[in-house]
Amino acid sequence: MPRRLLTVTAALALAALGGCSAAGVLNAAVSPKSFHVEAGLAYGSAPRQQLDVYTPAASAPPAGVQGRPVIVFFYGGSWQNGSRSHYLFVGAALASRGFVAVVPDYRTWPDTAFPGFVDDAAAAVRWARDHAAEFGGDPSRIFLMGHSAGAHIAMLLATDGRYLAAQQMSKCALSGVIGLAGPYDFLPLHDATLEQIFPPALRAASQPINFVEGDEPPVFVAAGQRDTIVDPGNTDRLAAKLRASGDEEVEVKHYPRVGHALLVGAFAGPLRGFAPVLDDVSAFIDATVSRDARPDGHAQTSSTSSDTAPNVYQIRRRAKANAAVSDAAETSAVTPEVDCARQRTPSQRD
Repeated sequence: MPRRLLTVTAALALAALGGCSAAGVLNAAVSPKSFHVEAGLAYGSAPRQQLDVYTPAASAPPAGVQGRPVIVFFYGGSWQNGSRSHYLFVGAALASRGFVAVVPDYRTWPDTAFPGFVDDAAAAVRWARDHAAEFGGDPSRIFLMGHSAGAHIAMLLATDGRYLAAQQMSKCALSGVIGLAGPYDFLPLHDATLEQIFPPALRAASQPINFVEGDEPPVFVAAGQRDTIVDPGNTDRLAAKLRASGDEEVEVKHYPRVGHALLVGAFAGPLRGFAPVLDDVSAFIDATVSRDARPDGHAQTSSTSSDTAPNVYQIRRRAKANAAVSDAAETSAVTPEVDCARQRTPSQRD
């Protein structure tokens, strides 16, 4: 199919369907020579606790000394549906930029309600960290990324540390989080099914914005100005709360003429001309990794002069190396977490 016709077909499919048929069109445009994939790897015992790992082909940018950044991507679907197989185009796009991409399934309603899908996501992140090196990834450079409901899940992992603590991890161990068209502050509910997914007693705990404390990893959030599914105000309110709480590594993008599905669809080759989402996400990851490492590619150490406090990158590296939560409780709701250093610019001192 000619590229121009494929672009038009993909755009029409996204506009009309926004679902699996559209994903099939986008996946069909991906060259199998641009990546490698290991599919159907289990991170738990449930049927939907499986994931796919995408690794770069030889033509991708070279890996760093310690391996490639690892991006764990959570798709959307109103916490009710979705499949990792629909997002081959996202895994392939990230692999083409030199990243290791992990795309997990997770349990959805009615098989589980909140916080079951967030618990699954935390388990997938733990798996990604434990197995990163097997795929050429750097276990100390884990980024979370999600679209729509998946962005909600990713952001909740990055703000409410109890979920990762249940997996003997800390949110300090995250290098960054990327939210695309995410609902982060979406109460009150106006849908009968969502009222079942989020029980009344747990609704406040389902809102990522309620857990912002200023110790979050670097954040990239984006929304399409034509999104009629998730109010772009979620993105703006979260960014404002992050900054007001002391998080300074917060990047916000608004894309004109882009709707809800197209924001993630723009990762596919035929649709990248509509919005530079892949370029912007890749630039955010690359910049964060560059700031977090010395020029020789090794992690920064604490060898600072006596009158100079360690900067945020040294603090975060030290936290990644040393933070481990022992004797985790069985549920994330009661598991203690490791305190993270608050974000600071390199010029600020403790």
